[in-house]
Parts: sequence; C-alpha cells; structure tokens
Amino acid sequence: MSVLVIAEAGVNHNGDETLALKLVDAAHKAGADVVKFQTFNANKLVTEDAKQADYQIANTNKHESQLLMLERLELSRDAHFRVREHCESLGIEFLSTAFDSDSLNFLVNEIGVNRLKIPSGEISNAPFILEHARTGLDIILSTGMCSLADIEYALGILAFGYLNDKTQPSNEAFSEAYSSLDGQNILQNKVTILHCTTEYPAPLKEINLKAMNTMADTFGLNIGYSDHSEGIVVPLAAVARSAVIIEKHFTLDRKMEGPDHQASLEPSQLEEMISGIRKVESAIGNGVKAPSKSEVKNIAV
Repeated sequence: MSVLVIAEAGVNHNGDETLALKLVDAAHKAGADVVKFQTFNANKLVTEDAKQADYQIANTNKHESQLLMLERLELSRDAHFRVREHCESLGIEFLSTAFDSDSLNFLVNEIGVNRLKIPSGEISNAPFILEHARTGLDIILSTGMCSLADIEYALGILAFGYLNDKTQPSNEAFSEAYSSLDGQNILQNKVTILHCTTEYPAPLKEINLKAMNTMADTFGLNIGYSDHSEGIVVPLAAVARSAVIIEKHFTLDRKMEGPDHQASLEPSQLEEMISGIRKVESAIGNGVKAPSKSEVKNIAV
C-alpha cells in the first residue's frame, strides 16, 4: 500500500522511557509504518515566561509555564537510542521532530533518522527550515495555521537549502531557487506537504480537506494530512482525497495526564484507523470506468 501512516507518539510518553517503548509496541501492532516522537531541550526552546496554549491548560488541568510542562515531557538522549533500536528490532521506522538546532543535529548525525518532519509552528522559522534542507534528507512539512504565501516562502527556503551549500541566503535567493527548474524538481523529489488544522481537538467544520487539492494544484507536490480531529473519519476521508501520508496522535490511555492525550487515539482506535486506510486505498482504484471482473458475469443477466 502507498499511504505512509505515521503514528504520532509525540510527548505522550510523559518523559518515561518505558512508556515510550510501549508506544512503539502499540504502533507496530496497529500496523503503522512510522512511529514519531518529539526531540527538544526545553531550556533552549522556551523562556521562563512562555505561557501554555489554551488547549494545554484544558487538557492538563494545570496553569503553569511552558517550560515547566515541557521539562517533564523531555525524552533523554540515551533513551532515544534505545527507542530507535527497539523500532529497528520490530521493523517500524523511528522518526522524531526536532524543535531546536542541537536536537536536529542529534537526530541526523547520531540517531540517523531517514527523513525529517518540520512542524507547523516552525514554518516561519527561516534559519531552522534552512538547517533542515541542508541535511539533504527528505522533508515532511506541516502547514497548520498557514496561508499559501507562507507555504511558498517555506518551500523557497527548502529549495535554496537543497541546492546551495555556501550561497548567502536572502529572500531574493529563496525566490530564485523556488522558481528554478532545479528547485522545482528537488522539491518534488524531497518534500511532502501536510495539510493540518492546529487545534486540539480540531473542529470538523474547520478541517477544510479541500485545501489539500488547492495545495496540490498550487505547488505540484505530494500532499498528506496531519489530523487533530476526534475519531478516525477525517483521516479516511483524506486518503480518499489522495493523501500520501496520514499522521495521527495516539496514546496508551486518553485519561493519562499530559497536553496531548485527550486529542489522541488509543491503540485499538489506531489499529481501526490503519485498517480503514488500507481498505480505502484498495477501493480507490485506477479511475478507469469499465466493468470490473466481478461485474462481467452479471452483464448477460
């Protein structure tokens, strides 16, 4: 099957390596292709005064700083190696989103990830996007909270980063790289865009799956979908609209304490979603309107 299913463990391990390993087991059992975590150093990521998002306050039932919350959710560097090794033993791909430069370097040069994921919140962080492109790895770009102009600007940075090792970065250079034939070719080979609605849970009326088609028509790239809605209906609909990647948060127990558990699937739901994705893939077909094999016998009747 062609749809890449990313089971987003994120920080649902609550900083506990044992829970992280159990999340890998659950993702593998459910049939996911990839299990994804988040790699960051809280002290390098946020200030002491940074506030929680409204959904984080609601989901954790705590009023505290981002720093205090994130410090509890860090997965140690040593634990990353053991989690990756566990993934390798099971045959499921390990992936993690980096939120700072040191974490990106760690994932690329020490852990050895196969691809990178840029989260929606970093799409306006030009230096960080450039660092991602200069690794040369394939990139998944999430586009929550973005306009088409935001996405085009980020793609220009990626094209420039892939093509230029030493050229001085500038808006003009980004635009030139994006407009070039080489830039377009490398984006098509290296980058997949994910549609996303950045709210937890995302209201159904604000999902706007038609935006996937708009982005595909505008940029000519593969399009996927990162889902924050409740349940599994929307990811299945996204596959029917030609999503090549589906990313979905999951947890061992939605009642656990933490910012993302309540907007996540439990293992049985994750398994049901992946099974549904594979069924939808089988039903999509090739688009040719002609009698199917099972129909032929009914023509004479």
